[in-house]
Amino acid sequence: MQTGETVSRRNVRLRDGDALLTTDELRENQRTHQATATGHVVLTRGALRLLADRLVYNEDTGTYSAEQVRVGSFPYYAEGDTAVGSRTEITIAHARVTYGEPGPWQPTLTANSVTFAPGQRLRSEHSFVGVGHVQPLPFPKFQQDLKAALIPYVSLTGGYRSSLGVFGEAGLHVPVADGVRLGGDLGVYTARGVLFGPSGTYATPPDPAALSGDFHSGYINDHGDKKTDILGQPIAEDRGFVEWHHRQQLAEHLSLAAQLDWWSDSEVVRDFRPRAFFPVQEPDTFVESVYAGQNFLVSAFARLQPNSFEHVQERLPELRFDLLPAALPGGFVTQFDASYVRLRERGPFLLSTTPGATPSLVFDGNTTFAQADRIDAYYALSRPIAWQDWFSFTPIGGARLQHYANAHFTSAVATVPLPAAATFSGAESQTRTLGEIGFDAVLRSSGTFDYKNEIWKIDGLRHLFTPRLSYRYVKADKAATMPAIDRPVFSTYLQPLGLGDTRAVDTLNGTNTLRLALENVLQTRDPTYGSRDLASLTFADDLGFKPGQRDLSGPQIEAALMPAPWLQFDTYQRYTPRHLALNEFNAGITLHDGRAWSVRFANNFLRRQLDVYAFEAHARLNEAFEVLSRLNYDVRKQRFNEQAYGLTQNLGNTWLISYVVSLYSGPRRESHFGLSVQIDTVRF
Repeated sequence: MQTGETVSRRNVRLRDGDALLTTDELRENQRTHQATATGHVVLTRGALRLLADRLVYNEDTGTYSAEQVRVGSFPYYAEGDTAVGSRTEITIAHARVTYGEPGPWQPTLTANSVTFAPGQRLRSEHSFVGVGHVQPLPFPKFQQDLKAALIPYVSLTGGYRSSLGVFGEAGLHVPVADGVRLGGDLGVYTARGVLFGPSGTYATPPDPAALSGDFHSGYINDHGDKKTDILGQPIAEDRGFVEWHHRQQLAEHLSLAAQLDWWSDSEVVRDFRPRAFFPVQEPDTFVESVYAGQNFLVSAFARLQPNSFEHVQERLPELRFDLLPAALPGGFVTQFDASYVRLRERGPFLLSTTPGATPSLVFDGNTTFAQADRIDAYYALSRPIAWQDWFSFTPIGGARLQHYANAHFTSAVATVPLPAAATFSGAESQTRTLGEIGFDAVLRSSGTFDYKNEIWKIDGLRHLFTPRLSYRYVKADKAATMPAIDRPVFSTYLQPLGLGDTRAVDTLNGTNTLRLALENVLQTRDPTYGSRDLASLTFADDLGFKPGQRDLSGPQIEAALMPAPWLQFDTYQRYTPRHLALNEFNAGITLHDGRAWSVRFANNFLRRQLDVYAFEAHARLNEAFEVLSRLNYDVRKQRFNEQAYGLTQNLGNTWLISYVVSLYSGPRRESHFGLSVQIDTVRF
């Protein structure tokens, strides 16, 4: 009674709101409203758990101070000599912070003081970052939004390639402000030189979707065997690249996206950054802003050509309005879009104009291929007619208006018209209209069968059969005679049928096409997902009625077989019925046992161009090691284009180290032999 203090011992529990304190001994003062806990102290508040030898807790304010503390809030773990905290955050002195459970391979940070707000933010000053007990990298200021993914600050790769020699690559990013990490990339190649350049990432901490981006760059004085570029020209010694990606939500309905890809030559990224090159092998530079209304889109888009070696359809700029399909009285549906664009397509390629010869692209260093201003508008009206839930018929009518101005073609030598194959007569302007009528019909049918098979986990069968019939008749008042800048690209698949869906608008002319597609899907019951696809088969073909069109485009068949979760077979083929010639055949079979192992066999056949077989497999040896193999065999050349054999190692469930040996054959820029050691992150 004299001191106002109560002492409790053994399995003591003190609850204060959302905080729970357990300890061996608790001295609680009724006058100061302070509680002092000693021995196996555990403080739990929400996702935060704190362990200490001694802790003083203020019951009025919820603040506390502790000695010899350990703090955990997944996936972060921290420890220090002393700590002071409140209901929202805790500051630890002489702290050591670990990402994940402490271990010899975990990312760690040491600092004189670390402030930790569970689920919100971690910040410190004058810190050192490293792995395990080694922290060699100084960070003057470290901040991390705990709601965002932790991007690794260091990346490492090393190995040997015959074209580069022994090499080592490293990247380092230092947090300089909330959401901003700046640093650089460095690559040392004994056969080529030193590649270096600044890089970084940025994002708004509260909401990365509102603003985010990244940039990378590099410069090298290349003293190795540089070979030639895509144009057959010698590559200069001074080489470099700059890549920048930006995404931003300017307002609730207004967004912005931009990308810059500048390469000194067509092969610089392929030579030194192959992992970035092979997914996207042509650089692209653009900026686009889109306003999304309730049922419409207004956009401004510009595509530029900063590189002298590539062929780009520039848009300088394109202003566009899209009215999304909207319902009208009487069950009608309307659709409208309109655009204005200044198109330009520059060299280094020039279309050959040799009389009597097949038009071809040849090198001509300073050429403006073609240019035109274009106004393009499309309007369509449709009336869906549905009969219950198994049949629908939608007649469609539409019209397209095109106006070209300031169209011309110039060469570094002289101003000449393109040959007729390029659909340009030399006129500077043209206005033309195209009309469209047609329909889309869909028939949906199904059948069920009481079939069961325990081995294949089949519990009943359902067959879905969906025939689709589409027809389009397009008539143009005159033939296209403008520069074919937006023209068809090579593709072996059926192209969009509707007049308003095609992007090759500069080559639009009359068509008369009927498209038939037959879709089949076989399903069974699945105890988890409701139903599971066992097989699918789709047949599609175009029948042309207009003179100049092929009677049959070539039947296309896609099939897939998935009788069990561990087995999948898929195939695509295209052939010419008139000559019974197989034009294309792609197939693959995949077997896997969860994450334990997987094997895939595949082939790609394109008549007179490609005949390749591929094999890819991986298998887990244990929790830490996994082996992999990748083979690519060219039947026409009778050689292995690529052989890769590797081993991956998981360190502390945080780092993934890959050891890969690669062998290449054939005429290519890549080395005939390569050995690489790469460190990636399993999580962050």
